Amino acid sequence: MSLLFALAGLRRAARPGAWKLARGLALWLGCSLSCGVHALDALPLQLAVPGGVVALPLGPSPQQPLASLAGVPVMVVGHAAQWTAVLGLALSTKPGPGVLLVRRAGEAEERVPFVIEPKRYAEQRLKVAPGKVDLSHKDLARYQVERDRQAKVIATFSEPPPAVLRLRQPTPGPRSSSFGLRRIFNGQARSPHSGMDIAAPLGAPVVAAGTGRVIDVADYFFNGKTVWLDHGAGLLTMYCHLDTVAVKPGDVLPAGAGLGTVGASGRVTGPHLHWSVSLNRAMVDPALFLEPAGAAGSPAVPGQ
Repeated sequence: MSLLFALAGLRRAARPGAWKLARGLALWLGCSLSCGVHALDALPLQLAVPGGVVALPLGPSPQQPLASLAGVPVMVVGHAAQWTAVLGLALSTKPGPGVLLVRRAGEAEERVPFVIEPKRYAEQRLKVAPGKVDLSHKDLARYQVERDRQAKVIATFSEPPPAVLRLRQPTPGPRSSSFGLRRIFNGQARSPHSGMDIAAPLGAPVVAAGTGRVIDVADYFFNGKTVWLDHGAGLLTMYCHLDTVAVKPGDVLPAGAGLGTVGASGRVTGPHLHWSVSLNRAMVDPALFLEPAGAAGSPAVPGQ
């Protein structure tokens, strides 16, 4: 309270610039004591490319600003002295200028520019029997229904944002570096690989990569037995090809809690965990949310 009285006196006596500086200092001091501070080392690694993550400083504001990218809500973390927008860039994003729209209470909409750098992901060209890649009418109809369901899941945006934006590897094992890999079957391009494959044996435990709420459990055509977790503010994680599932929608899991076991369900050739991270409806590289593979003791295995 004494700090507030001192600031009131300063406002009457000081120049406008000095008052603005002092107010910002007071906000920082107060929120350092009472608010959750997202330090830079607590944010995911930044990579301003398609499939990457960008953190944009928004400056101070008494209330949390609202941010959006192409009409989609974007996570904002921090405190009154410094807010930061953390946004994911879809693999389909075109390199070049981007604009984040920011709204603050009682102020005009602000445009925050940023630049998206190009990134060339690997391609793999394969020739296989048509029956191995072309879906039957029945399977195609099932896939289309499941695609619409998952689009609704991906659109989940809840408050508050997660206190921690770094995640843990959900099962032990070598990590693939195949995120963004585009496979071309018989000259026809398929969607790029939108997650991380972790080599693990059948029945290996799978845990929550961060604290979250279960928002979807299903057995999908391509992904097999799948669990989606909502970590808050548009950050979701997906766990696919499970053998067993130990959770149900609505369950709240602490980081590291078991949710199932590694399997080979869905359209796969063998047991492994496919793990995806979605941020503001964009599938982004899960490796950006993890400690480096060497530090975790799980070296990346190219092409897995």
